[in-house]
Amino acid sequence: MRIRGAVLEESGRPGPFAASRPLTVDELELDDPGPTELLVRIEAAGICHSDLSVVDGDRPRPTPMLLGHEAAGVVERVGADVRDVHEGDRVVLTFLPRCGECAACATDGRLPCERGSAANARGELLGGGTRLSRRGEPVAHHLGASAFADHAVVDRRSVVPVPAAVPPGVAALLGCAVLTGGGAVLNASGAREGDPIAIVGLGGVGTAALLVAVATGHPVVAIDAVPAKLEHARACGATEAWAPEEAADRGVRAPVVIEAAGHPKAFETAFSVTAPGGTTVTVGLPRADARSSLPPLTLTSEARTVVGSYLGSSVPARDVPTFADLWLAGRLPVERLVSGRVALEDVNAAMDALAGGTALRQLIEFD
Repeated sequence: MRIRGAVLEESGRPGPFAASRPLTVDELELDDPGPTELLVRIEAAGICHSDLSVVDGDRPRPTPMLLGHEAAGVVERVGADVRDVHEGDRVVLTFLPRCGECAACATDGRLPCERGSAANARGELLGGGTRLSRRGEPVAHHLGASAFADHAVVDRRSVVPVPAAVPPGVAALLGCAVLTGGGAVLNASGAREGDPIAIVGLGGVGTAALLVAVATGHPVVAIDAVPAKLEHARACGATEAWAPEEAADRGVRAPVVIEAAGHPKAFETAFSVTAPGGTTVTVGLPRADARSSLPPLTLTSEARTVVGSYLGSSVPARDVPTFADLWLAGRLPVERLVSGRVALEDVNAAMDALAGGTALRQLIEFD
């Protein structure tokens, strides 16, 4: 079938992207789903920093690539071997499929699936190969989803069904921002009941971590260099909100600190505000050549722990329903993550807004 989507032509074009236009909205050909795959009509897709990092070249991927990985939609067709998802189901797309067979999949989310990671790096689906082309030439998939389009073919292991009562704009954000930030709170932090949690970096992932921490009864200290994000954090339930230098001056310390900015300085800030005996969890994705400087003696003398967490150390099939239930119960206001709605044609300008540091999650909504 023919679809319409946003194709990244090449990475690393200079900003502003509204002028250099690395993304082209174009028509593509989409193959039918294979035996273990689904055809999904995309209803809403979030614009995430992981998309931006491919656009600006921080995380190189094969091009041309149909971008987008955080989305929700309705299943329109199922492959012959799919038994547990049905036409008409609303599903959340997740950007790391889990094969369920490799050694990493046996770590309860701590390690990313080996097969899923390899397929993502190649720009393929978990079952191998691509289902996208443009004028006869193959187009790569982004993280098994390629959700900046009106339809996508995805592997069954790249989706989680959710109740129809969870609206598309909420469901989309459960698959990346909430899984990553909220998963860090639930799965990687080791936080005990009532422990204060500090969050460094209040973009989409950091704010999602804040919302989940508040929903599960943790006082939250929010830390970011952007005043508007601190104000928003207070509105989302943070008990304290400080710029990094203010946090240092006040001697802020917390037993659990989550770094969600993906920047070396943010990681250093997160480490500095972690209390003795505490845990620093880093979920941000910095450049591959980024480096931070930490005092190693502090790890020993203060019995500190540093934990890396990819996708919030989540198992999507387990954790997405948990977050959906929290939203349905009125405890997780995911809508607070949405800072704007954009048309597919404006995706380059949306990348500029994200790069400028003011946007949390911009949503592309499809009719």
